[in-house]
Formats: sequence, structure tokens, C-alpha cells
Amino acid sequence: MSQGWSPEPVEESVGYMLKKAATALRSAMDSALRPLDLTVSQYACLEVLRQRPGLTGSELARAVFVSRQSMNLVLKGLERRGLLTRPAAPAHGKALPTELTPAGREQLAAANEVVGAVERRMLSALTPAAERRLCADLTACVDALGEPDEDEEDQSVPKAS
Repeated sequence: MSQGWSPEPVEESVGYMLKKAATALRSAMDSALRPLDLTVSQYACLEVLRQRPGLTGSELARAVFVSRQSMNLVLKGLERRGLLTRPAAPAHGKALPTELTPAGREQLAAANEVVGAVERRMLSALTPAAERRLCADLTACVDALGEPDEDEEDQSVPKAS
């Protein structure tokens, strides 16, 4: 019986090294953002809103790679701290478009400084050409796999019969 594909050693597996890099980046970002009283998800939410103001909670959840429920908690916490604003009632439908406040933009500027330092440290061993190549190669990997929709994400967890 075939055991299937198994790279040897695991440190030479691209998937393993991607996960290891993502974990190291997340840990470094967590440490850098902690003094600003921000999590990585909160930071990502603020940055996405800076670039695309007016997004709804569902749109933000997709952009930040968290569930709608998690994003709702992130939004409520940031709103309580005065870093973003959402209307009390939707203009139409159920969506509440979200925007940064001046305090949110100020907090984001400080966060961008520390996150930028983390990214510069991570990429310090790469030349600018190698950095561009890495970004292009990772984009090609994402494109090859495609973006899973919500139904595909749900199917990744086996269901009991």
C-alpha cells in the first residue's frame, strides 16, 4: 500500500517552511504590537480600513483572514477604544460600513513603524531583487491554489456521518 507523498527531510518542504515563516512573522508582530495594545488582527483591520475605508465587517473578515464572528469582536474592541467608527444603524441592508477615526489613524501610524521594522528584519538577508522574486513566487503559489470560498473552507474539516 502506498504511503503517499512525503518530503524528506521536512525542513525542505516548501509548505512546512511557509508555515514556519508565517509563525515566526506572527510571533514577531505580536511582540512588536503588544506595547501599542494591538493584536495582529486589530492591526490588519486598521491597515485594511486605511486602504479601503467603508468596508463592512464581512469584507474586513475576508481581507484579514478571520471569521466574521472574530472580526465582530475586533471591531467592537477597536470601536470602544475610539479607533474606528461604524454607524449605529445601516444606511441600507444590514451592513455597517467602518472607517478609521483620527485616533485610529494615529495608532495605525505607530503600528506601521513597528511592523515595518519587523518586516525589514525578516527580509534583511535578501537583496531587493530576491525580495521582489519572493513576493512574485508567493503570489504565483496563491494563484495556483486559488482563493477558497466559504463552502470550500467548511469542507476542509471532515464532517461526521
